[in-house]
Amino acid sequence: MAEPIFFRRAVTPTLSDILCWAAIKAPDGADLSQTIDSVAPINEAGPGALAFLDNPKYATDLAQCRATACLVAPRFLDRIPAGTVALVSPEPYRAFAQIVAHLYPDAMRPSSNYAVAGIAPGAHVHPDAWLEDNVIVDPGAVIGPRAEIGEGTIIGANCVIGPDVRIGRKCSIGTNTTVVYALIGDRVILHAGVRVGQDGFGFAMGMGGHVKVPQTGRVIIQNDCDIGSNTTIDRGANRDTVLGEGTKIDNLVQIGHNTTLGRHCVIVSQVGISGSTEIGDYVVIGGQTGIAGHLRIGTGAQIAACSGVMNDVPSGEKWGGSPARPLRDFWRKEAAVEKLARRKSE
Repeated sequence: MAEPIFFRRAVTPTLSDILCWAAIKAPDGADLSQTIDSVAPINEAGPGALAFLDNPKYATDLAQCRATACLVAPRFLDRIPAGTVALVSPEPYRAFAQIVAHLYPDAMRPSSNYAVAGIAPGAHVHPDAWLEDNVIVDPGAVIGPRAEIGEGTIIGANCVIGPDVRIGRKCSIGTNTTVVYALIGDRVILHAGVRVGQDGFGFAMGMGGHVKVPQTGRVIIQNDCDIGSNTTIDRGANRDTVLGEGTKIDNLVQIGHNTTLGRHCVIVSQVGISGSTEIGDYVVIGGQTGIAGHLRIGTGAQIAACSGVMNDVPSGEKWGGSPARPLRDFWRKEAAVEKLARRKSE
């Protein structure tokens, strides 16, 4: 069986091209006409490959590097072996990402699994839906009445796009994704199995039984958001659930109704955010963290993995633990407990 190639290189750039893409200054004496035909880890890269080093943990691997070129921070410049061109950048990983986007543009967002243009056989598009030019709809997808989808957007196989939904331009809606009661901006990526706009978990609880509260809000996802597989985003109960532009969400995240996420947040896998929580811009939340409802997490705050957040978090602070507290207090407590445990064991 022949080995398939899932992502084919779009171009074969020279070092000069790469320097231009990443806005890197040309190294003295380097032959900028050399070409790059692949990317590889530093300990596996051979001639023709581009590698990078950003994490000091892998600095010892530089001795094995045989790449044509390697992106490095200035502090690692003297470790680059002879024969490899050092491309110095203050942010090697970011530069690497910019370069690979040019080399493998098909890896930037989910593509059609049926490899056809337009509406594929077996797709169901309501006659009252409005699709701009160059929209791709894969087999099994259902697009409801009055839905509007922008130019260059891809709707994957077996997706359901509900009535009146708005999806912007150059979006990718992965296979088996459901989007209802939602407005989605441009260049948004929803990976396979994402659920957007279903009921929030709202009940008026009481001894006589729990009465369902109608969820009449929407989900608004602004431009350039990236939502990982099997993440769920509930629509608002009495106002909208909102994701700010540029926010990146990992797989298996739950976002409750009425939640507001700011711009350029990063939410890691298995986070659960309860309803009516307000999260500022540039917030980072580590994996498996749970956040109680009706809280405020300030701009630039960072929450450590596996935390239980039950109080407001001020802007710019780093919190961790369960219940979560400022990290300095968390580590002080851990140190005190460890010291007490050692004393008892003596």
